[in-house]
Amino acid sequence: MSARLIEEAGFELGFMSGFAVSAARLGMPDTGLISYGEMVEQGQNICRAVSIPMIGDGDTGFGSAQNIKRTVHGYARAGFASIMLEDQVAPKRCGHTEGKAVVGRDEALTRIRAAVDARDEGAGILIMARTDARACISLEEAIDRCRMFREIGADITFLEAPLNEAEMRRYCEEVDGPKMANLIEGGKTPNLPPRQLEALGYKIAVYPLTLLNVSIQAMRSALPSLSRSERPSTAMDFEDLKKAVGFPEYYAEEARYGGPAGGSPAGPFDSGD
Repeated sequence: MSARLIEEAGFELGFMSGFAVSAARLGMPDTGLISYGEMVEQGQNICRAVSIPMIGDGDTGFGSAQNIKRTVHGYARAGFASIMLEDQVAPKRCGHTEGKAVVGRDEALTRIRAAVDARDEGAGILIMARTDARACISLEEAIDRCRMFREIGADITFLEAPLNEAEMRRYCEEVDGPKMANLIEGGKTPNLPPRQLEALGYKIAVYPLTLLNVSIQAMRSALPSLSRSERPSTAMDFEDLKKAVGFPEYYAEEARYGGPAGGSPAGPFDSGD
């Protein structure tokens, strides 16, 4: 539903966040609890619901180099335009929370090399290489990893959780190619406006938790009204709700095919005899 609203609002692309999927689908935190199968199924449903390109959070790739190649091919078949893969130790966790750890350089590069190989074997999907080394080691290590990701073929890099504008600028100046900024309300990275991000050198900005954030707030504010048998003040009219989920389009197609039954009554050759 949120992907449909993103497209309706005129955004050029969407981002499927592992944090958001784990929260919405499982009601659990983004600490590596959700599986490849659950993520790719969710992604397939999302990609089918919209026509804009979608970036999919592929976490650590869900295993070995062979698992990573399977994940890349699976995300491509699901309809994603790009997959994000990271260098955290599994089980991973949200990039703006505590307790993260990253694998060594060799394993980090192996993960991205496997993903690039899958792309080049025909997956037809862009590879976004993410590093969480800023929080675990240093900004210098994170920048070095992004440079190496580019050298082995990553299409886009993502240095997670720079702490200030100076760090963001240095990353953009020292790493070539397209770069993504991850903007979370109250997170570790400054929530700069798009024009400023573009001036620094970013090509993509995502707001992966904003809609989850405001939807939780809206539901929490509605529940006390329901407990008092009152209509929540922000509740939509039923007709507006039907429009939001696509009933008008469904009814139009239903009419095209002859009404609710999908056609005329069964004839003599329709009984199955």
